Amino acid sequence: MKFTAEQIAGILMGDVVGNPDAEVSKLSKIEEGTEGSLTFLANPKYKHYIYTTKASITIVNKTFEPEEEINTTLIKVDDAYLAFSKILEYYNSVKLNKTGIEQPSFIAESSSYGDNIYVGAFSYIGENVTIGNNVKIFPNSYIGDNSVIGDNTIIFSGAKIYSETVIGKNCVINSGSIIGADGFGYAPNEEGGYNKVPQTGNVIIEDYVDVGAATTIDRATLGSTIIRTGVKLDNQIQIAHNVEIGKNTVIAAQTGIAGSTKIGENCVIGGQVGIAGHIIIGNNVKVQAQSGIARKVKDNEVLQGSPAITLSDYNKSYVHFKNLPKIVKNINDLEKNKWE
Repeated sequence: MKFTAEQIAGILMGDVVGNPDAEVSKLSKIEEGTEGSLTFLANPKYKHYIYTTKASITIVNKTFEPEEEINTTLIKVDDAYLAFSKILEYYNSVKLNKTGIEQPSFIAESSSYGDNIYVGAFSYIGENVTIGNNVKIFPNSYIGDNSVIGDNTIIFSGAKIYSETVIGKNCVINSGSIIGADGFGYAPNEEGGYNKVPQTGNVIIEDYVDVGAATTIDRATLGSTIIRTGVKLDNQIQIAHNVEIGKNTVIAAQTGIAGSTKIGENCVIGGQVGIAGHIIIGNNVKVQAQSGIARKVKDNEVLQGSPAITLSDYNKSYVHFKNLPKIVKNINDLEKNKWE
């Protein structure tokens, strides 16, 4: 896909300074710009790169005036960062605008789908699946029986959607994600082994949810595992059976959430956090990376450590952690002096 400076300026309502016919077909950082690439300058710290960049077109703020000769065509806008973000969004929508059903792929006769869908090669769509309008299912994906996928949702290559899963509108399920696998349910038996507890529930993902690559969300034992509207999940997160995550909560990579835990709305959970099962975490909670949560958490708490304590208590305690060898030495010296 190629775009001229004039076309880009039209999209951004900007002004071209330089060659309006300059063409680009890729995006780049300003310091890594090459011929045929589009970049932007928003941070003053990177200003010197505009005089050396080989990018064909650079988006800049209207206030920018070059102090030396430049070779790149400029597009002047009110906010270069926001404008470049808009171009990224536009570029991504064009890149993903695939339609049609590629072969070989399988769609069961009992399934239904809306308008303008895309099904990539080697994808499997099972019995009684309902797919909305403008859904994109990329190659090598699996959609199990009786699942529902809402309008404008994108399922990237290699994702596995198990049976009875419900996915809402405008969601993104990234490659390698597994939605609806059995939860970790086993009961000890008399022989010292374990009997599997059937996992008969499902997963419900509401609208505007993003699920990162290789993230797993287990089906409920009974009822549903629920991911509420606007939740954003990073890569390689494990969400166990019967977990519920509230609206607009964001969770970073490698976090694990044990079964039947309820997380509130607008929470921010850092990477590599471990959350125990059968607890309730309130709304607007912030958990720092590598923390361990094993208790009920009230609204608006900010936690760090394992087991996690409030961030202010953690920071105060950390001063003593660093001085612990010195403190122990002082105590030993006092004990020694007491007996002399």
